[in-house]
Amino acid sequence: MLRVREVILNADRRMEECIKWKTPTFTFNGNLASFNPRSKAHVSLLLHTGAHIPGKHPKLEGGADTARYMKFVSVKDVQTQKADLEAVVRAWCAWKTPPS
Repeated sequence: MLRVREVILNADRRMEECIKWKTPTFTFNGNLASFNPRSKAHVSLLLHTGAHIPGKHPKLEGGADTARYMKFVSVKDVQTQKADLEAVVRAWCAWKTPPS
């Protein structure tokens, strides 16, 4: 969980962290993602509006209209998916940046 947190916060300097819903939540002009505190066998990252983040993000799981998930089963798995997670964070920040 700590490694996922580190990747998210380092992917874009505008990303912030707070506690919402009793779990770490990552924000920039809205809620990007929160950890699912009920997951015990792996780290589950809920991307609140993941279905709407611009671009193709093949590591995002789920078929709901709005939410998507990323699952990490080990620190090695976080490293394997690092570029995909960084791409999601950067796409979110670009999408949520107000026009100048």
